[in-house]
Amino acid sequence: MLALTFSTGVIDAVGYVGLDRVFTGNMTGNVVLLGMALVGADHLPILGPVIALVCFMAGAAASGRLARGSEPGWTRRNTAQLGIVAGILVACAVLVLVAPVVEITALALTVTGLLGAAMGLQAGAARHLAVADVTTVVVTSTLVGLAYDSVLGRHATHPWLRRALAVILIGMGAAAGAWLHRFGLAPGIILSALITLVVAFLGHLGARRIEA
Repeated sequence: MLALTFSTGVIDAVGYVGLDRVFTGNMTGNVVLLGMALVGADHLPILGPVIALVCFMAGAAASGRLARGSEPGWTRRNTAQLGIVAGILVACAVLVLVAPVVEITALALTVTGLLGAAMGLQAGAARHLAVADVTTVVVTSTLVGLAYDSVLGRHATHPWLRRALAVILIGMGAAAGAWLHRFGLAPGIILSALITLVVAFLGHLGARRIEA
């Protein structure tokens, strides 16, 4: 889940830097952007964030549908969902390689929607796995838990390392995605696809060992 959190940072950087300031993983950011855009602040985009939001919710809904009836924890359905996420990311990489996105076009909006759907599906899979404080797509609640349960808050016994790593890794992913954008949109998307495939493979192997 921490690896997927890093991957989300990469994809959000791809969207924000390469797709006209759109978040495809962090929907809180899109809601805030839309609020400002609707009053004409700083010429912010409207259509891109709306598409990302709608497609993210569609992906999350599809994830819930796929997970219906299964117990929390890693199952073959989780492997399938993350495999679909990786497939969508690969398709996006192929799209931008075949027809590079230079400005806001139908292609750019298509990529935005596909990335949003992929991140929604990923977030749904993470929700089913129920790893506390690691949603893979947002770290605000993780930061609250980190501070609230710290020695300065309630107590010092809490999963601070996991929480801190989630925050650090999404930031590192964003940095990596922004750096890779120097070489185009595809490298960041390909990196996220590879991470997702590795996570799906290792998670599947781990689940099989537990079942055995």
